[in-house]
Amino acid sequence: MQAITIPSPGGPDALVLAEVPDPTPAAGEVRIAVAAAGVNRADVMQRMGFYPPPEGASAYPGLEVSGTIDALGEGATGWAVGDQVCALLTGGGYAERVCVPAAQVLPVPDGVSLRDAAALPEVVATVWSNVFLTANLQPGEIVLVHGGSSGIGTMAIQLAREARATVAVTAGSAAKLAVCRDLGARILVNYRDEDFVAVVKEATGGAGADVVLDNMGAKYLPRNVEVLATNGRLVVIGLQGGVRGELDLGRLLSKRAAVIATSLRARPPAEKATIIAAVREHVWPLVEAGRVRPVVHAAYPLGGAADAHREMESSAHIGKILLTT
Repeated sequence: MQAITIPSPGGPDALVLAEVPDPTPAAGEVRIAVAAAGVNRADVMQRMGFYPPPEGASAYPGLEVSGTIDALGEGATGWAVGDQVCALLTGGGYAERVCVPAAQVLPVPDGVSLRDAAALPEVVATVWSNVFLTANLQPGEIVLVHGGSSGIGTMAIQLAREARATVAVTAGSAAKLAVCRDLGARILVNYRDEDFVAVVKEATGGAGADVVLDNMGAKYLPRNVEVLATNGRLVVIGLQGGVRGELDLGRLLSKRAAVIATSLRARPPAEKATIIAAVREHVWPLVEAGRVRPVVHAAYPLGGAADAHREMESSAHIGKILLTT
């Protein structure tokens, strides 16, 4: 099969399309003939050498795919050859075939194309596990989503809206904020010329945000703590703004607030299976009803992975970028 390899870390041109052996499904796994793969910031970090795959994972990038099951490993249940599915991966999605534990597979939702289904697993699992399972967002609460126009951001807006929370977002242009507004965000902050702490506090009568979903890390840490409401929860899922920051424990204590840092990729299969089961129960009905949808910015052929990464690094995109086989 063909797959995107990374012979040595570097810029987008470090992504090399090569002939590699077909994978063979292990016990409990299914093999998917890939139709499309989602492109994520984690893939960019892996390409640069900053985010190596967990031990035992595929060396190829790619954390989510859609496609058709073409082989079953021993003991794999719940699926059949020919099923159209999408899946959460630990790696290997930038390829024509990939193997994945059967419990990390989801049916393509009614009303979503096979291609666009690749835009769902990673972002939905990330949002559901962090905003709902970890931060326990409740109806009537305020959630602040940094990077509201990203793949994760566009999904977080929709799911929080459906949970009857009030959504605040940051984004870097009026066009991006307009998309966020159309998806259901009600407090809009252009981070290039506005202070999200001031805007969110003014909009909430000084209360602040009950939940903050943060992809920046160190750069935003002090202000994220400042914007938290009493009993607020800050969930850090990305480190685009650095890995080391100063945490004001006194300020955190006075708010009885929490700072939680999580990742999805390295979680054990049992945890991922629990998340995927919750997604299928709670999110898939919303997708099939048309209330929540994947937002796809562009799709590139597998051999155009370098161009897809350039577009992601430009931050000009809104929603997801895909690779198609």
